[in-house]
Amino acid sequence: MTKKMIASALGVVSLLTGFGAGQAVAPPAAAKGTSLYSFKTTALDGAAVDLDMYKGKVVLVVNVASRCGYTPQYAELETVWKEFKDKGLVVIGFPCNDFGGQEPGTSTEIRDFCSKTYGVTFPMMSKVQTKAGEGQSEIYTFLSAGTGKLPSWNFGKYLVGKDGKPVAFYGSGVKPTGEELRKAIEQALAVKPVS
Repeated sequence: MTKKMIASALGVVSLLTGFGAGQAVAPPAAAKGTSLYSFKTTALDGAAVDLDMYKGKVVLVVNVASRCGYTPQYAELETVWKEFKDKGLVVIGFPCNDFGGQEPGTSTEIRDFCSKTYGVTFPMMSKVQTKAGEGQSEIYTFLSAGTGKLPSWNFGKYLVGKDGKPVAFYGSGVKPTGEELRKAIEQALAVKPVS
């Protein structure tokens, strides 16, 4: 079975079953941070990243994996990144091995796979845990508190406004270049920043 056929089959399963649509969660008792820009993380190359550097931009946060039926979305995420980055959008990939063990690689393996296979140039961070519980990334605790949703599979997407607050969650089956997400990005980019 080709990768395109697998991805198509997963898309149909997602639409029919809600698989990958996101898991509803109760807000955590105390999510740290008041905006996405208050967090620090680590890039795939090990460099410290202060998300404050993206303050005032719209951010699309995606939990990614290299061995998933949705992995071809890397190409669409790159397309969205190239189309909107000069208008104020940042796409950030957070590799995640929470679902089906589909991101077992090291940071170097992930970086090489993404750049060689899909030409990824958008920011990629170190592997994180998105699932609730001990070890969950504080960034995902914050995002789930703001939307009431956590990814239930790879390639869950959070759209974050210029104010650093989550606008919406989009499940795995929502295509990065699809009309639903594209309209939401355009609307978020059109919002005037609060002074």
